[in-house]
Amino acid sequence: MTLNLAVAADLSHPPIDVTAVLNHLAQHADNTAPTSIGYPGATDLDHTAVIARLGNRLWNNIGDPHGTGGVAHTRILEQAVIAWTADLLGMPTDDRWGYVTTGGTEGNLSALHTAYRRWPTARIYYSTAAHYSIPKIINMLGAYQVPVAAGPDGEMSYDDLATQLRKRRRWPAIVVATAGTTMTEAVDDTTRIRAILTEHNITGHLHVDAALSGIPLALDGRLHMDRAGDIGSITISGHKFLGVPIPCGVVLIRDSLRTPALNPVAYTATTDTTITGSRCGLAAALLWHAIALHGREGHRWRAAEARSTAAYAVEQICATGWTAWRWPHAFTVVLPTPPEPLRRKWLLATDGPVSHLICMPGITRDQIDALTADLATTITTPIPRPRTPDYSITP
Repeated sequence: MTLNLAVAADLSHPPIDVTAVLNHLAQHADNTAPTSIGYPGATDLDHTAVIARLGNRLWNNIGDPHGTGGVAHTRILEQAVIAWTADLLGMPTDDRWGYVTTGGTEGNLSALHTAYRRWPTARIYYSTAAHYSIPKIINMLGAYQVPVAAGPDGEMSYDDLATQLRKRRRWPAIVVATAGTTMTEAVDDTTRIRAILTEHNITGHLHVDAALSGIPLALDGRLHMDRAGDIGSITISGHKFLGVPIPCGVVLIRDSLRTPALNPVAYTATTDTTITGSRCGLAAALLWHAIALHGREGHRWRAAEARSTAAYAVEQICATGWTAWRWPHAFTVVLPTPPEPLRRKWLLATDGPVSHLICMPGITRDQIDALTADLATTITTPIPRPRTPDYSITP
């Protein structure tokens, strides 16, 4: 059956075959799933039980995550998600605050808004490999932004950061580090960033956008927030490694750094402390389900399996004569951009001469073999693999 989506979208001309529209969308998603390997969404977790039990009612976590207002909400599960994530990162129990967001962009906005309220004259520094939400958020805040160069491997240039800071040393600095850049999954070294700030005697805030790699790196013990002088806030995505079928995430901010405007809202019986008012309680329940079902060891195993698949992908792609590489911690495999017909079949993420696939949990070696077979039939000029420096993000 061919479905006219233009007609399906036009609700002014009923009757509409609702079942046909939904079936068409589901069928299209099913058909493209085997070749959708360029974007980071895990597919190995089954959330059917949560959606079946909770999905047919409104769960509204309005206001502060520790509030009690509202009718049907899942704040108790939201609090559990925040506690589990903060514990995983080693965040002090007496200096933590956070909530379940709509995704990484809202998390970055919440964290940078908090930092900018505390340091209203600060310059905000971010690498050219940072997520596109960062300059957008800085513009929203009306703050002064300072792009910092990134190397071809995606990691921030610490020499350029030092140069930019020296030029503006009389102002506080808000520095955005990335743990898992969008194209190469590079990790900025927060230890070096903090050392540069200290060397130049610059006060301010260090935020980590860890939407992609935050949980896997925390499971490895390579990312943590146990010292108050280092990372001030962090953002983690829920629909990437945890595979939640709703865009969502978690933001964590040291409570001691917050200067929230305490705005109690009488009719909601809660305090307005988050970026959005109403928040999706179903997302919190799905995050809790993913955590509770597998725990630390289960997710550590998932990360190890995904990295093994990524290593296999590099090996198999290179065996065809193509160039491919990955960071040791990464699920992301970087390769020269294939010809357009191959990219039409395989939904790779592409930025000019560079493309990538992401071996998230759920991607199989059979998929890698099928991609490799197609790559073997194409001809291109490989790009050299950049030097992979020794890395550490332990503060």
